[in-house]
Amino acid sequence: MKTRIHWQGNVSFLAESGSGHQVLMDGAPEAGGQNKGPRPMEMVLMGLGGCTTFDVIFILRKARQEVTDCIVNIEAQRAETDPKVFTHIHLHFILTGKNLNPQQVERAIHLSAEKYCSASIMLKPTVKITHDFEIVSDPAE
Repeated sequence: MKTRIHWQGNVSFLAESGSGHQVLMDGAPEAGGQNKGPRPMEMVLMGLGGCTTFDVIFILRKARQEVTDCIVNIEAQRAETDPKVFTHIHLHFILTGKNLNPQQVERAIHLSAEKYCSASIMLKPTVKITHDFEIVSDPAE
């Protein structure tokens, strides 16, 4: 896996993935940024969220659960001093579907966190990561 970062001036950077996709990252205005894109540490959280959501949906579909929507709200705390690493990350899953089984949802989240999500497992040794979930019935039921 490769990526390329190209400085755009000030504290703005264009990241290009090995698959050819681009994301503009920018620093906070107080650091000289112009708010043109997410901060690099926000990208870490977005990567974690995307990684675990991919796993949870994949596992639930394999278990024949009818998931129609999934939102993950992530909140993180960082250390107050440099390096301002994440100290706690909480992921709240909101799953919508038809007759979703809470035990299957809990199992999928656990498997992602403990076995499949590379981002979560990479962060886990230095960050307290917690999860919870809620199930919403699909209005089409």
